[in-house]
Amino acid sequence: MTADGFRRVALALPEAIENAHMSHPDFRVGGKIFATLGYPDAGYGMVKLTPEQQELFMRVAPEAFAPAKGAWGRAGSTVVDLKRVRAATMRDALSAAWRNTAPKRLAATLD
Repeated sequence: MTADGFRRVALALPEAIENAHMSHPDFRVGGKIFATLGYPDAGYGMVKLTPEQQELFMRVAPEAFAPAKGAWGRAGSTVVDLKRVRAATMRDALSAAWRNTAPKRLAATLD
């Protein structure tokens, strides 16, 4: 997966927009961030998962997924090594992060 691929998948989700936060691109739905690019560096992304989802993705692809540092990671923020993640797995993770963040009425449209 490339950064451009991550961006395309994130922006293909309903009402997703790109913005910027702390000097790197972020992806939002309903005004809230569900994913970012470039953290901790250019080869990584971050998805906002639940702790249970984080555990699942880390089991499926331990070489690609890891908790973000500190409290954010314990709450489910998950860094993704873009070079090591399969495109289908990244799509699943971005979709989960989007659902976790989207307003309920909108999240129901992706089911």
